[in-house]
Amino acid sequence: MIEYPEFMKDIFKVNKSQLRYFAIFLFVWSEHLVCYAQVDQATVDDFARNVAFQQKRALKDVEAIVNQATFQSDIIEKMTRPAEKTMTWERYRNIFMKQKRIDAGVEFWRANEKVLQEVSISTGVSIEAIIGIIGVETYFGDRMGSYKVLDALYTLAFGYPRRSSFFKAELAKFLELCEKEGLDPLTIKGSYAGAMGLGQFMPSSYLAYAKSYDNESGADLMNEVNDGIASVANYLKVHRWKNGGLVATKATKNDNASTLKKQSVKPSKNIAYYEQNGYSSDLKIDPSELVSLQVMDKEDGSNEYWFTFKNFYVITRYNHSPLYALAVYQLGEAVKLEKETNNN
Repeated sequence: MIEYPEFMKDIFKVNKSQLRYFAIFLFVWSEHLVCYAQVDQATVDDFARNVAFQQKRALKDVEAIVNQATFQSDIIEKMTRPAEKTMTWERYRNIFMKQKRIDAGVEFWRANEKVLQEVSISTGVSIEAIIGIIGVETYFGDRMGSYKVLDALYTLAFGYPRRSSFFKAELAKFLELCEKEGLDPLTIKGSYAGAMGLGQFMPSSYLAYAKSYDNESGADLMNEVNDGIASVANYLKVHRWKNGGLVATKATKNDNASTLKKQSVKPSKNIAYYEQNGYSSDLKIDPSELVSLQVMDKEDGSNEYWFTFKNFYVITRYNHSPLYALAVYQLGEAVKLEKETNNN
């Protein structure tokens, strides 16, 4: 039962039901104020001055953009509960490995086959990897985000202390990107974390890895599918994708297998090491090949075991979650199989 202060009863002379509604109003109003209290205007002003100085821009121009950003409280909640940390592998996989998404991937592949082939040949990155990333990130361009990128980065830069430095840097890069490419910072939309375009690049990645397909203009990842394809491949290439290399293969834990501590995603031990510890694969792999062993949990409490290779690690440079990398791999392979099976 809610106890109300006597002064509320004396001042308002209302019944308990009315007091209850008033208390709820006060709570909601206070929560609203807390959201805005998380943004310290003095910190925002300091940020604007630093950006103006570093980018050699007029302070009034930077302030005119930043001061139009709106704090979005729901973004903070989403950042504290990313899917990769709250789901089992089985549940996470089921988000992406649906027939509709696979069919959409086949349609995307066929519609952009010439570009995909040219980009794959020039970069050495497999079409399946490009397809897998675009499919996981944006459902092949159908879901590129509903948040204004400016609002998302502003909210996280000034309202999410745990990663404030990172998102301040990304907000600065976003302003630089918009100035460089002639983009409107007030209208570009993306994810709640500020990623944008077909491949969901953060602003720093956009500046570093985005690539124009025709090399005749700036890269437009929001509107040009060809640029998006070229940029995803370029990202993987720069992070040392191995042309023709394996990504992952299913492993079997034998009855006498050792229990190993969690393995780094970066391959550091050879197949022979894992075989000696009771893990094997039906695929014939050079015993000296460096791999990692990744354990994926299922809903019933059991596990899947996967040998993962250098290219799996490269995918995790895009997103550090092993769940993400395996979903990208499996989706790309599923789309390829579906396309080959129904190639008529």
